[in-house]
Amino acid sequence: MLKKWFSYILPINILKKKSTVSKSLEVTWANGELVLDSANTNYSYGSLQRILRKGLKSIGYEKINKMEHVLVLGVAGGSVIKTLANEIGCRGKITGVEIDSSVIALANEYFQLNQIPNLEIVIDDAFEFVLKTKKKYDLIIIDIFQDTTMPNFLFEEFFINRIGFLLNENGFILFNTMCLKESDNIRNEKYVSVFNKKDFIVRKIPRVEQHNELIIVEKTN
Repeated sequence: MLKKWFSYILPINILKKKSTVSKSLEVTWANGELVLDSANTNYSYGSLQRILRKGLKSIGYEKINKMEHVLVLGVAGGSVIKTLANEIGCRGKITGVEIDSSVIALANEYFQLNQIPNLEIVIDDAFEFVLKTKKKYDLIIIDIFQDTTMPNFLFEEFFINRIGFLLNENGFILFNTMCLKESDNIRNEKYVSVFNKKDFIVRKIPRVEQHNELIIVEKTN
């Protein structure tokens, strides 16, 4: 408890761990809450939870409450899953896909992710999972980073089309991106243009927590 209160003055690191996938992982008390960070960015809780919460609010909590199956690509510490389950009260099935088993171990130990009854965690590469799954989803949340880098496959037309195919009618995609340079802005515009050719409505929420841009896609039919 003392660490929690002192963290309002100065962040207090309680764990540093190396991971073959995420390289460096840190659990820290910051401003009265536990957060999970990589070497250079926040991975879960803290600013990341605020970013994705804003996107979920934009979609609408009432809509999310009625959803039967949510897919989360990139779990990390599970902050968006905790928002879905504890704040929104989502009772539909939540499938979380995470490539790094070390991250899930930390999420279970420090953030009690394994106490969410309607959650299934799959340790797999997001690209491979999306290719293999035969299910469809009402909400697909994409939050995949390797520190401050986003994998190229997320922006390839094949992957974009596959995600669109897996989305139920009137379903939503919430895609968290990071824009650090002008080429990232151009990359996001190209991403949006792929959906604009089809039966989707796309909107962006730029400069969330300074460097993040949320892309929200709704499937109309």
